[in-house]
Formats: sequence, structure tokens, C-alpha cells
Amino acid sequence: MSANESSASDRLQRFESNLQNLAAAQPAVMEAFWRLHKQTTATGALDRKTKELIALAISVVMRCDDCIAHHVNDAIQAGATRDDFCDALAVATLMGGGVGLVYATHAIETVDQLLDQTS
Repeated sequence: MSANESSASDRLQRFESNLQNLAAAQPAVMEAFWRLHKQTTATGALDRKTKELIALAISVVMRCDDCIAHHVNDAIQAGATRDDFCDALAVATLMGGGVGLVYATHAIETVDQLLDQTS
């Protein structure tokens, strides 16, 4: 397990539950954030899968396990393969150094767990 000792599915469920709680407390802010999220991840010059892989690499460098779980999940939904993830994590490791490498291991663990659930 990763540093927080919970499965990727557990992290994802907890994150989504907490988002709902925050949305109930701050509906206008969360609606605006999700509009931004939807617009920025929509296919444009880059496709959705590529954008999610970029978001994953940033999540690794920023050291956010819940963000990692969220963007791995969304990248899988957008068609990302394990090879796609490995390439993105190599870039994250380059940009994040040793600590980036540690969080890249969290990400590949998440990838493997969530890919197993979809097969």
C-alpha cells in the first residue's frame, strides 16, 4: 500500500464523499471549479487522455495521493493504458526528482489497482 495505507478505490471514494460535503457547504465555488475542470479536460488541441496524464504527472510532483487516484481513474476512463501511465510517470519523475519518484510509485500502484478493477 501507499503511504496512506488505503486502496486506490478507498481513496477515490473518500475523496468523492469529501467533495460532496464541500459542494454542499460551498455550492457556487464547487460549481465554478467543476465547470473549469470540465472545460480544461475537454478535447481541444490535446485529447482528454493526454490532459489527464498531464494532470497525473502534476499530481505526482505536487505529492497529492487523492489527486493521483482521481486522475488515474479519469485517464483510464479516457482510454489510457499502463504504457501511457508509465511514460507520464517517467516525465513526473524527471520533473519531481527523488520525491517525485516516490509518488510515481504511489501512482503506478494506483494504476495497477484500478486497471485490475476494469478488466
